[in-house]
Amino acid sequence: MSRLTLAGTIPLDVPQGAGRGAPLPPSGRGLYPMFLMAVLATVTMLFAAFTAALLIRRSGSDWIAIELPAIAWVNGGVIVVSSALLELARRALRSGAASVAPLWLGLAAALGLLFLAGQIVAWRALMAEGVFLPSSPHAAFFYMLSAVHGAHVLGGLGALGWTLRSALRGAYTATMHRGLSHAAVYWHFVGALWIYLLILMRIA
Repeated sequence: MSRLTLAGTIPLDVPQGAGRGAPLPPSGRGLYPMFLMAVLATVTMLFAAFTAALLIRRSGSDWIAIELPAIAWVNGGVIVVSSALLELARRALRSGAASVAPLWLGLAAALGLLFLAGQIVAWRALMAEGVFLPSSPHAAFFYMLSAVHGAHVLGGLGALGWTLRSALRGAYTATMHRGLSHAAVYWHFVGALWIYLLILMRIA
């Protein structure tokens, strides 16, 4: 282990061979965890602002609560099961069953797609009842929140697709599956966020 000095002030421990083509040891610390935390913090602040706006707006005299379509609650179950399957994929890797992980990953991603399809069904169900975006503030919030959340789910599906591709190529092992772990954290987050939004819209 050699020591380097950054800008002449901060000593850094660098493994021997680093800088000469030798791979660095696996570590959970680095750019990716910081980026993930930044994304989660940003999304949290965004939906916190939406929550505050909803709570303020609901005091208006024109606030008329709508009945959420049943499919919206079914979607909650779909995304929870998807998160559970993703966790099975991670546990499969940790136990050394790397060949099974792609199956759980693929099923988790398929349920994510099913969730998005369910959101479209929910909107169509509301429209069939004559409830549109301008029908009431409560309806507008449901359409907006579900759309913004759906966009984040779509981003999560992109991450799941990338991890599935990596898993099929054998890039993950029992000790090296950081990409999958980060995708799982984000996916669990958007799943919990949908449950929160359902409760928020139900009590509003």
